[in-house]
Amino acid sequence: MDSDTFDMFRDTVRRFVDERLIPAEDLVEETDEIPPAIVAQIREMGLFGLSVPEDYGGLGCTMSEEAAIIRELTRASVSFRSLIGTTVGIGSQGIVMDGTEEQKRAWLPKFATGEAIASFALTEPEAGSDAGSLRTTAVREGDSYRINGTKRFITNAPRASVFTLMARTELETKGASGISAFILPADTPGISLGKPDKKMGQKGAVTCDVILDDVVLPASAIIGGVPGRGFKTAMKVLDRGRIHIAAVALGMAERLIEMSLRYAMERRQFGQPIGDFQMVQAMLADAKVDMLTIEALMQNVAAKFDAGQPVSLECSALKLHASEAVGRIADNAVQIHGGAGYMAEYKVERFYRDVRLFRIYEGTSQIQRTIIAKAMVRQAAAAN
Repeated sequence: MDSDTFDMFRDTVRRFVDERLIPAEDLVEETDEIPPAIVAQIREMGLFGLSVPEDYGGLGCTMSEEAAIIRELTRASVSFRSLIGTTVGIGSQGIVMDGTEEQKRAWLPKFATGEAIASFALTEPEAGSDAGSLRTTAVREGDSYRINGTKRFITNAPRASVFTLMARTELETKGASGISAFILPADTPGISLGKPDKKMGQKGAVTCDVILDDVVLPASAIIGGVPGRGFKTAMKVLDRGRIHIAAVALGMAERLIEMSLRYAMERRQFGQPIGDFQMVQAMLADAKVDMLTIEALMQNVAAKFDAGQPVSLECSALKLHASEAVGRIADNAVQIHGGAGYMAEYKVERFYRDVRLFRIYEGTSQIQRTIIAKAMVRQAAAAN
């Protein structure tokens, strides 16, 4: 979209966050559910279709534009973003990037309107950070595959219309090369869901196990129609997703700083606002520096991604920095609020719990460091 249209859209999202989402945060926290009226509004605004190309009915945002919108959205509880997150990101992008034209026509228009919600099924009880060791099997039987296994912590699984499913199609091949990516409709016989997970934070965001018991899919359900490329698809999807997560962290950082600054200016001790004390000022300053560095790095990496440059190392560096930095900002926010920061009445306690997940999902901080270091070694070796 042109810059004027995008600016108007971003302003609309910002007003929606201020007028509808932030006032609904307490209800979501209490009920662990997003009100249906808000879900309907999110659909009407086209937010499910941020990353779907315009040819398929979506908004066709660039990565930079998507990040700017997600930043606005996550000034409110991150659970609202979770509703659209898998459809905008990891659940749909395998089809966008590597799907056949027939697969794109079948699913992308439905994602764009929110008629269908996509989920991403990679993690298993024994395969998380080591995604190449996944055990879900897809055994070829003529023109079909019979799939068995269990997926764990699958975001939006109870809401999903379709899963991007990673399964091992080449059973004798160890590691990543024997994995294929499937488009798995959620109403396929043999799929069952575990009980909803009870989580530390992110109330209103739903996750659970997905159990696959003799699920039969046609061979045409493999994304792109070529077996054995699923891991490569997943890694491309996760690179993009790491920019998205940085945008989530940035929006939450902005809100945390806003709450902390307001409290520091209003709360008085020893006859003056606590914001006049240098120790409190230092925490505010550190938080601002962390936020600005997330913003600068995210904009740089998103621009390179949009230009088609290889950015896997940079995506990992961005996700690592953003997730760690927003954790520091949340910790400082609680400290600035003092005893009040530990109370549920003040939302910094909630945000503190919510941001903790960022250092774990879509690649832990430790895995990001491993990716970065290995890429550095490869680059150095190639240069010699």
